[in-house]
Amino acid sequence: MAEIGLFEAMHSARALRRLKPDPIPEEVLAKVLDAAIRAPSAGNRQNWAFVVVRDPEQRRRLGAIYRKAADIVGAIYAARGRPSHMSEDEYRRLMSSGSHLWNHLAEAPVLLVACLRREVLPPAAALPPAVQARLEDEREYVMRRAGASIYPAVQNIILACRALGLGTLITTNHMLYEDEVKALLELPDDVQTYALMPIGYPQGRFGPVTRRPLSEVVHLDRWSVPWPG
Repeated sequence: MAEIGLFEAMHSARALRRLKPDPIPEEVLAKVLDAAIRAPSAGNRQNWAFVVVRDPEQRRRLGAIYRKAADIVGAIYAARGRPSHMSEDEYRRLMSSGSHLWNHLAEAPVLLVACLRREVLPPAAALPPAVQARLEDEREYVMRRAGASIYPAVQNIILACRALGLGTLITTNHMLYEDEVKALLELPDDVQTYALMPIGYPQGRFGPVTRRPLSEVVHLDRWSVPWPG
């Protein structure tokens, strides 16, 4: 298909939850994966890992775990209600497409699981006294920044899929049953999952996506001053 520009990809790569079961050519999937590893990571550690799940039985079992988690997520969504920036129709369509994904995840030809190897701090004795004194803060910092080493790669996957005519989205429901997912995929103890991405040719259309205006989400110099617009 014809190439598209970067900004067109960003403006039209909406979450597509209804995917065709058609197989994805090896060379196309390789381009998506190669795009993932071009992303930045904290300290250039490149401590990401990706599990490509194509075996039908593995997809079925992963889909069953995801479906179980979706029951919990669905209850939370129902209790939380419609976000203020969405119309009733937009919210209804979101919930409908979400329900479709919950029930049909395993039908996507590829389930891509984005993982990250846990970062371990040096022994306290190897650190300067000033750092030792705030070691607990450092541990919390390492935990908080972990996503910075995997989610840029996930975004690259989303954009690469859009450029290649594939549909995908980031979903994390499976993390509610992380132990079961890790056992199914035989992940090492120090590897955690951060995203589960069904990938396939879409049944629906790409964007444009709609977002809240900058004036509602951007602040100038301090929180009390909204971005002019």
